[in-house]
Amino acid sequence: MKLYGGHFDPDKRKNKIAELEKAMQEADFWNDKRNSEKVISELNYNKNLIENVTKIMNQIKGNLKLIDESLEYSDTSDIKNLIEIEKDEIKEKIDELSIEILLNGPFDNLGCLLEIHPGAGGTESCDWALMLYRMYTRFCEKKNYKYEVVDYQEGDEAGIKSATLLINTNRSYGYLKSEKGVHRLVRISPFDSNSRRHTSFASVDITPLFLEDDIDIDINPNDIRIDVYRSSGHGGQGVNTTDSAVRITHIPTKTVVTCQNERSQIQNKEKALEILKTKLYKLEIEKRENKMKDIKGELSAINFGSQIRSYVMHPYSMVKDHRTNAETSNVSKVLDGDIDLFINSYLRSE
Repeated sequence: MKLYGGHFDPDKRKNKIAELEKAMQEADFWNDKRNSEKVISELNYNKNLIENVTKIMNQIKGNLKLIDESLEYSDTSDIKNLIEIEKDEIKEKIDELSIEILLNGPFDNLGCLLEIHPGAGGTESCDWALMLYRMYTRFCEKKNYKYEVVDYQEGDEAGIKSATLLINTNRSYGYLKSEKGVHRLVRISPFDSNSRRHTSFASVDITPLFLEDDIDIDINPNDIRIDVYRSSGHGGQGVNTTDSAVRITHIPTKTVVTCQNERSQIQNKEKALEILKTKLYKLEIEKRENKMKDIKGELSAINFGSQIRSYVMHPYSMVKDHRTNAETSNVSKVLDGDIDLFINSYLRSE
């Protein structure tokens, strides 16, 4: 009797592993760093999935065998207690694996671009945007997601004006697409001498990181405006002494991309053009397939009434997602990158 299959079909997974390992043996495999990282990520994902499913199956089989053997004893209380404990452990593991089934959208297996922008609230919102930046970088670190900071603009007094993370890990879009929208913070302001309560807003946008071979976009040089300026914030040596940062504006669609993490203007321009192509490709997909609501979502003003999630630090502690009603009182844990509760609730609701 076949005990498991479908999404977790081990034969299908083993064939995929063999295919990926064969690709790694190609002479030019390491020439394309971005593609090689995706292949390695996909390989590790499939290996871990098979390993986890096998462990669960062996644990279940072991418990069934233990139950059969317990029929020979008069006192089975210890065995019952052991199986009860393991039953809860198995359920938790299966719940975690079941989330994988929900990542079945057309772009869920891709990496992503994550952008953060402050909204209404001035310095407060810039500081809130920085807190979100830390939350998502901590999330990536805990999940072992490889990410790159391609844009980071410091605020005038505190926080950040914007930040863009390129997360080049398979399925990061599938998990993080739930974060797209306006995030609201309520707290006692550290910038208010009267210690009053303030409400701040920041928006998060998530874009699938399409494979280069999939993108068929020709950019007319007459349709773009390229501005250069001095980099600020994160960067290597000399990053603040030369006009190496690049901002590209695609005039027809009003799409703006900035990049400043590379050491030279030429490298920043190449990275910015790559990101611009990804954004334009996404817009083209939305236009052709009429999937605006599924892929990009409805645009909302970054202010009251538009938030997807609220983070309340005063007069009580609570983080609540207004789409799924998932909530927790441990705000500090969430802001340290523990957002699985909200991601999983969103995936299940969708």
